[in-house]
Amino acid sequence: MALIPEQLRAPYNPNATEDRIYKLWEESGFFSPDTRPPWADNPETNPNCGKTFSMVLPPPNVTGTLHMGHAIMLAVEDSLVRFERMRGKKTLWLPGTDHAAIATASKVEADIYKKEKKTRHDLGREEFLRRVNAFAAESHDIILNQLKKMGSSLDWSREAYTLDDARTLAVRTAFKRMYDAGLIYRGHRIVNWDPRMQTTVSDDEIEWREEQAPFYYLKYGPFTIGTARPETKFGDKYVVMHPDDERYKEYEDGQKIALEWINGPITATIVKDDSVDPAFGTGVMTITPWHDAVDFDIAERHHLDKEPIIDAHGKLLPIAGEFAGMHIKKARPQIIEKLKAKGLLARVDEHYTHRVAQNSRGGETIEPQIKLQWFVNVSAKFKLKNSKLNGIPSGSEITLKELMRAAVQGGQIEILPDHFAKTYFHWIDNLRDWCISRQIWFGHRIPVYYCARKNKEACERPLVSIEPVERCPACGEAVEQDPDTLDTWFSSGLWTFSTLGWPAAENDMADYHPTTVLETGYDILFFWVARMILMTGFLLEDIPFRTVYLHGLVRDKDGRKMSKSLGNIIDPLDMIKKYGADATRMSLLVGNAPGQDLKLSEDKIRGYKHFANKVWNVTRFLLQYADADTGASSGADEYALNAAEGLSAEEKEMLDELRAAASDITENISAYQLHLACEKIYHYVWHTFADKILEASKPVLNGTDIASRTRRAETLLAMWRTCLALLHPFMPFITEELWSLLPHKNKRALLMVSRWPVR
Repeated sequence: MALIPEQLRAPYNPNATEDRIYKLWEESGFFSPDTRPPWADNPETNPNCGKTFSMVLPPPNVTGTLHMGHAIMLAVEDSLVRFERMRGKKTLWLPGTDHAAIATASKVEADIYKKEKKTRHDLGREEFLRRVNAFAAESHDIILNQLKKMGSSLDWSREAYTLDDARTLAVRTAFKRMYDAGLIYRGHRIVNWDPRMQTTVSDDEIEWREEQAPFYYLKYGPFTIGTARPETKFGDKYVVMHPDDERYKEYEDGQKIALEWINGPITATIVKDDSVDPAFGTGVMTITPWHDAVDFDIAERHHLDKEPIIDAHGKLLPIAGEFAGMHIKKARPQIIEKLKAKGLLARVDEHYTHRVAQNSRGGETIEPQIKLQWFVNVSAKFKLKNSKLNGIPSGSEITLKELMRAAVQGGQIEILPDHFAKTYFHWIDNLRDWCISRQIWFGHRIPVYYCARKNKEACERPLVSIEPVERCPACGEAVEQDPDTLDTWFSSGLWTFSTLGWPAAENDMADYHPTTVLETGYDILFFWVARMILMTGFLLEDIPFRTVYLHGLVRDKDGRKMSKSLGNIIDPLDMIKKYGADATRMSLLVGNAPGQDLKLSEDKIRGYKHFANKVWNVTRFLLQYADADTGASSGADEYALNAAEGLSAEEKEMLDELRAAASDITENISAYQLHLACEKIYHYVWHTFADKILEASKPVLNGTDIASRTRRAETLLAMWRTCLALLHPFMPFITEELWSLLPHKNKRALLMVSRWPVR
């Protein structure tokens, strides 16, 4: 008697299935590592009993909706988690969202100005923060729903937010400990400055855009210098060249020369420095230390003066003479006219291409400035007290840069693909002190307080405190908290352990830290991954994760970056609605090798919807030959991979082939080669099982030998259960639905917590 459930009589409809299945998973409690099926806690049935697998979700910004970059992350991570859960490990995938400081604040302020023509200063700090928090809460709810749409089996009971109370405590604790160790200081250094937003901007928030602009060659005494920014040159009084450049051997380091410049005669000083490239331009340059990072470094090495030319709003200062108060863009052509009139313009290259730094959160051109800011000193020594770092014993003195290098170089952290390790080391070698202060209102406010009156000498010192401070401990007067907020990457850098409860005494650190793997895009290797290694290395003297799995960017079918201007954006939520989450996930996994960009088209997603239909139809076909007694004979043989008694030679060969495929797929996932595992299960299901095995089995299934027919039907169903289990990490919704429709002699749990076929 055929056992075809009513659901299978109609074509597969993911929209009618996926929300119901996800609710079933949530209500089961199995997303939490604290809820486990009986077999998982029995060493006799689970060789992985007592082992853990932990991973944190890279927290999406509360600035809007998820995009394909998030979708690929979720597809990869959920596949890993479901695989390890089915292997019987105590599995934690911890969710959360990021307040994203400058990104969220700029979006809200832009919306307010568009609707009300008001800035945050018009509203005041308290009202502005109220509006930002309301926007963040609304965006958070949208994002969580989208995470669930992708099938993400996250432990929602442990959800975190980078700006919630627990994370605030962690941030303030981290700041104080680093400050007390001499690793955080306040000083004047060059930073990325956004003249419109009036804040520093981190390196990761900068986009470099190629731009064609005139390149001007100017006469600077006996030299010719080149620049695309003549408006910065008013204060140039140092001319720099390589000490081994034969063209300038007649000039000595420190030599003074008199020359005519933009606003009259000046005295310039010769500086010899190895950083100058003799092959670039004329091999000689003037420097503007206040407005260029390279020039700033030269000035620091040689103890040179630094003078501002441009103010915080992008306007020229009094040093510019008659151009003072003018915006640099307006002043530039007029400055060139003056240089030309004075005979100081040698020539102009009208077709010069150079890179311009822009704030990715609004598009404003970055104007480097020397500002009084808070920094993390990456080159200061500190002593390890209880080191868990390989090759670095307790008592060692080390810098943050050295610590970050050692964690990867010593093999304690593996980066996949491994060629990114070279990129990582190159970044560390060129790492500057990290500017962590921002002049915005949304975010973790810097936990530093200043006495308002400064009645005593002790009042002059800033007070760094984990707990809020209201009165100066030296004189009792009121205090003022530093108005700046912390770079969002400061709180994100604590993510692997702040989410586990640190620094509170009651936490999950012993069970789940270091985390097993961090999966994220290669584009934030430095800005997030490296900073987590930095923060964990100092605060815990340990590593944050054992493996870094880097996925690439999602591009269109022609390899172009997805953007609104190109009209080639593929919205994951639209694709889920049209083709289902399973098809969307498979399209993001197949062909997605670690570290490589993925070409994606709607046709590819549609193709995996056809595959989902195939899986659905295979199940319906098999159940035509099933009856109530068709199922696994015991829990140990549920997949029929370890029992071959009473089978025909053909059936034994079928099982051998499936066993080999299952073993390969298991090895591929274990090695983070999800793209290979997906391809193998896809080809096995469609081309081996459906096209070959089922076709070859039809004569037996439709024959008159009842024993052979029954044995073949039971063998095929056991094999199909294996296929569904192997496919489950990648296509969880349809496999869970079909698993519930298959006959089992013993009542089975959800497929999500059924045993993986290969032990």
